[in-house]
Amino acid sequence: MLKLFARPLIVFARALIAAFVLFNAPANAAWPERTVTLVAPYPAGGLTDVMARLLAAELSIKFNQSFIVQNVVGAGGTIGAAHVADATPDGHTLYFGPIGVVTLSPLTSNIRYDPESAFLPISILASTPFVVTVTEKFPAKTMAEFIALVNKKPDGFSYASSGAGSTTHAAGVLFLKTAGLKMVHVPYRGVAPSLTALVSGEIEMSVLSPVELKPYIDSPKIRPLALTKKARSQHMPNVPSIMDTFPEFPYVATYNGLMAPKGTPKEIIDKLSKATREAVKNKTFSERLLKAGLEPIGSTAVQMSEAIAADRKNWLAIKDDLVASTSAKK
Repeated sequence: MLKLFARPLIVFARALIAAFVLFNAPANAAWPERTVTLVAPYPAGGLTDVMARLLAAELSIKFNQSFIVQNVVGAGGTIGAAHVADATPDGHTLYFGPIGVVTLSPLTSNIRYDPESAFLPISILASTPFVVTVTEKFPAKTMAEFIALVNKKPDGFSYASSGAGSTTHAAGVLFLKTAGLKMVHVPYRGVAPSLTALVSGEIEMSVLSPVELKPYIDSPKIRPLALTKKARSQHMPNVPSIMDTFPEFPYVATYNGLMAPKGTPKEIIDKLSKATREAVKNKTFSERLLKAGLEPIGSTAVQMSEAIAADRKNWLAIKDDLVASTSAKK
């Protein structure tokens, strides 16, 4: 009698186990099961948008699923970041853009997400350092000459930024504090008008990226004095490092990368991080980044986390000076 029921019981038990495993399978097992959206916090056509679309195309091929870019702009990138922070953490809505939304923006803006816990780092795609640049009308041709001239007239010269609290503003404040110099901050509404002011000689100095300076790289209208990195840039090989003058100057740059809402499964983070690193290793892809004036990175999630921590530390060190210099209007 026992043998008669043994086989049906075994079959039933196996079916029960199979159903249990299927029911309890991780929700992300089939990821990506639908279109994945990369939220870019700046307008279409800008550098962040271009990078996001290049990466989205690579990831679409890698995962055989559509990766699209959605531009959610405003408030210096924090609206787009908040949109991702509020998204379901299933790997189908990601942030792509500068890490400043979790390192710099919290110091000067009212944000509605926790900058230290709202996101999980995935990978830094590329970065670009800053360049201390003067107008041709300013007589200094070297960093030493610049320091000497500005020291003679504290607050007698002005420097431009793309807006109060922006990375160009913060980089300018960091440079001036390190050099012990005083200049008047003039915030403009975006990089373009601040660059126009520099080229025209309306202001004396600005701290911009090689990407932003690219249209004028061979123009006599501007004069790059120093890069905010130790090694020289292949985009500007004749421009010395600011560390030659100030060895203690921290490395600061604009890092652009992927982040996910907290709670996103580690398996998804790992897949995206690996895919981004592989994309950067692709020569054709990297050359596109280089052509745009960027420095390809393709970091791990841990390396991105370390970069965020270092960036946050750099900006926190100048918080008071940064806030104090936001009052000027343009």
